[in-house]
Amino acid sequence: MATVNIRRDVDDKFYRYKMPLLQIKIEGRGNGIKTVVPNMEDIARALNRPPTYPTKFFGFELGAQTSMANDRYIVNGAHTADRLRELLDVFIEKFVLCPSCKNPETEIVITGRSGHEDMHRDCKACGRQNPIDMRHKLSAFIIKNPPKKKEKGGKKGKKSGGMTAEANVGGPMVFEKTEDGSGEDETSPDGAVAAVPTAGTEIDAVLGRADPILGNPDAAEAASKKLAKLDINGGGDEEEDEDADSPYAALGSWLEDNKEANDTAIIAEIKDLGIAGKHKVLVEIGQHLFSDDICDEISGRTALLQALVTSEKHQKSLLGGIERLIGLSPSLESLIAAGTTSKVLMVLYQADIIDEDVVQQWGTHVSKKYVDKDKSKKVRKNAEAFLKWLEEAEDESESDDE
Repeated sequence: MATVNIRRDVDDKFYRYKMPLLQIKIEGRGNGIKTVVPNMEDIARALNRPPTYPTKFFGFELGAQTSMANDRYIVNGAHTADRLRELLDVFIEKFVLCPSCKNPETEIVITGRSGHEDMHRDCKACGRQNPIDMRHKLSAFIIKNPPKKKEKGGKKGKKSGGMTAEANVGGPMVFEKTEDGSGEDETSPDGAVAAVPTAGTEIDAVLGRADPILGNPDAAEAASKKLAKLDINGGGDEEEDEDADSPYAALGSWLEDNKEANDTAIIAEIKDLGIAGKHKVLVEIGQHLFSDDICDEISGRTALLQALVTSEKHQKSLLGGIERLIGLSPSLESLIAAGTTSKVLMVLYQADIIDEDVVQQWGTHVSKKYVDKDKSKKVRKNAEAFLKWLEEAEDESESDDE
């Protein structure tokens, strides 16, 4: 992997502070075009900052929406690698380097009471503490999504009365991958909440951190683990979904009777059933929240889906639920003729709810997990128009790179 000096104004090849050279990948086209930074986590590790910080900085500077879910760091629109590298240099200057000694061995310290916070860079090289510009929009984001607290002796430590991130330039990142009781591996950067266009929707307050579960991926994961340990519903996630008395079946029935329920009510029902954060929730959402008019309905539910889909397994479960909805519909042939599968996938993809790799793998592997094989083939064949568009868009981006 190509590396560059963190301070790109330093030409010394023996300069000790290095980071990976920022790489980009352009995905999609038209209104759905977006720039992915595949090595953002590696860059963030070298800078000792959560990857959400530079990603959000790009969004603020470019006036573009960002997405930071499922280990993918995306800036909407087509942007060149050179432009993003220039902005990364600005981010490093404003939020990483010590203004006194120009070394990147700093950690962000937040002080003050709620509503009157202040931030500074605490330099481990020279010992100086220098203020951070609180007028920048990223400063407000950092206040709401502070670096992970340093742990000592099993307890979260504090320094200077503020929240800190351990200075570990080139060392381990401030978030880690965990494994829950069902064997799912889900990584959530600390404080990383996907950029969801929720203004004016009923889920706005929930995603604005008012809800301790869906406003915080780490809390959702912790809640899921706690519920699994308590075994409240008499069985694991893998065993319950086919049980007529399971909370998943209860959610499905509730959704059938409450298709007009707002997003907040749906979230409340999921939490009341004790299955918040579980990927199988998305099977019920996909199958029972929508009707044969899903093409018209799904756009109004993107904020809800963005909040609930937090891993690859969640994406696959959502696709499985939609496969059941279409495959088991009495109007299957009419839905196929209308190109329903491709239309739905396009909405999900452009809203960053499903990833390119996940949907391509789903579209090329027939399964009898959710419907019989004949229906599974029909649903996937109906996705060919979208998959072809996806492939052509990828080919175009590769040719542009050349």
